[in-house]
Amino acid sequence: MIFIENEGITNPNLNLALEEYALRNFSAESDYLLFYINEPSIIIGRNQNTLEEINHEYVDKNGIHVVRRVSGGGAVYHDYGNLNFSFITNHDGKSLNNFKKFTAPVIKVLKNLGLDAELKGRNDIQVNEKKISGTAQFSTGKRMVSHGTLLLDTNLGEVVNALNVKMSKIESKGHKSVRSRVANISEFLKEPLKIEEFRKLLLEGLYEESEPFESYHLTDDEWKGVHQLKEEKYDTWTWNYGRSPKFNIQRSKRFAVGEIDLRIFVEKGHIKEFKIFGDFFGKEPVENLEKLLEGARYEKEDISDLLKDIEIKEYFGDIPKLDFIELVYG
Repeated sequence: MIFIENEGITNPNLNLALEEYALRNFSAESDYLLFYINEPSIIIGRNQNTLEEINHEYVDKNGIHVVRRVSGGGAVYHDYGNLNFSFITNHDGKSLNNFKKFTAPVIKVLKNLGLDAELKGRNDIQVNEKKISGTAQFSTGKRMVSHGTLLLDTNLGEVVNALNVKMSKIESKGHKSVRSRVANISEFLKEPLKIEEFRKLLLEGLYEESEPFESYHLTDDEWKGVHQLKEEKYDTWTWNYGRSPKFNIQRSKRFAVGEIDLRIFVEKGHIKEFKIFGDFFGKEPVENLEKLLEGARYEKEDISDLLKDIEIKEYFGDIPKLDFIELVYG
């Protein structure tokens, strides 16, 4: 595994561009590890409706970055007290949604620091029933990224201030508030730990049983490509905000795989616009389903017929097709 140096960059748009550039352009002969720390920012899941996930007035007033990532899952808050890790590997057909595989070495390091850390739920690392890390994945087909947050000493009050967390998500966790179910790693440490020291300990721990590892610094041409990706994608309103639809029907439900929220615009009995939002994890892009259903009659028989050869689990995880059809039409 090769460690990619991000040169101390804290701009979230640039760090996400670096991550995607490495995923799509670096040699498939090697695995890569990337760490980065972001300025105060909200990182939106690929399938989420940005304007409904953030406290827009608070975000604007406080200059908090808002940027969408390529992976699914929910919106998260980043600041200088949060360390982000990213494993870039080949996609072997078994690793997607296998969060245990990629969190195991991180959990081992946390245990060495004295934390009783374990993977819980779909994708959370918890200590004493408190979430200290969330993870997500994205696949290009041949390559994949598994990335996550590690809340060392983040401002948890800002999580509440900057995000509009849906009640369905809070209730499904069995807690009364976001603040009651998240915690900083620092709360469980015997001695204070600066994030630079934490980063060093984590890096050493991840390579504890490996051969001496290589640190890689991008070339000027590679940085040029990263900046181009940032400007053409991660800096744009279209990518970060542009999925907000016109709709006259909203249907949402929280499944074991996450929440699925549909916005459907029906005119003269036909689906003119169909958008899928949520914090689920899927292999295939939901845009394919959206395009398939747009133009169809808003009739259960027609919708079922269009979906008859579609593997719904590829888009959302393990939910039956009939459950999805029920959600679309009722």
